[in-house]
Amino acid sequence: MTGWLSIAGLGPGAETLVTPEVSAALNEASDLVGYGPYLARIRGRSDQMVHASDNRQELERARHALKLAAEGRRVIVVSSGDPGVFAMAAAVFEVLDAGPADWRALDIRVLPGITAMLAAAARAGAPLGHDFCAINLSDNLKPWAVLERRLRLALQADFAIALYNPRSVARPDGFARALSVMRGACGHNRPIVFARAVSTPEESLSVVPLGEAVPAMADMRTLVILGSSRTRVIPRDAGAFVYTPRSADA
Repeated sequence: MTGWLSIAGLGPGAETLVTPEVSAALNEASDLVGYGPYLARIRGRSDQMVHASDNRQELERARHALKLAAEGRRVIVVSSGDPGVFAMAAAVFEVLDAGPADWRALDIRVLPGITAMLAAAARAGAPLGHDFCAINLSDNLKPWAVLERRLRLALQADFAIALYNPRSVARPDGFARALSVMRGACGHNRPIVFARAVSTPEESLSVVPLGEAVPAMADMRTLVILGSSRTRVIPRDAGAFVYTPRSADA
């Protein structure tokens, strides 16, 4: 039996946002590998093997998945959102790069998903309508100095910025530092979007001026989008729309 490995994105939360390609691969898989809460979102078959692990065990998870595929198993590694955006695809390729040469002959595919960034932007309107970037505010895999330098350069370039993993129990102060950097670079009036658990029953969305943002507005289920200098807010009773015009002056 020839094994394969697919790295699949489950989208931001709702079943309706899982792509047909990912659904088909999940149905064909013999083994499901991933972070426990993400695996819990899957309605698997009774004959599928489920391999759950903690969220800090990405490389171990990737190594286990590659070994299973090398044994002839049909393996899915799941991520939330898109697997190539701050998720498991990079971990799998890191392990593949350092692993046995025969693993490189495996049938490995990355199956894209809808990212939290895009789901949040869609709920808010079109805040990513012009040039933008994404920054992971977790300093688990990079020092704060690198993170701050990248944030400052993105602000200098006047990108709209999607901020992943803004604040956790283990990192309660990092987002406050990021807010301070952002205010120092662009003032207090720029719109900032807090989109939490988009497409799930716990979804919430708020838009405030940067000067009114406080760290408690964000947690690990929140995607934060800071507008550029051109980002606009359209007030309305049903909730403001936020958009960034498609053009920029020289």
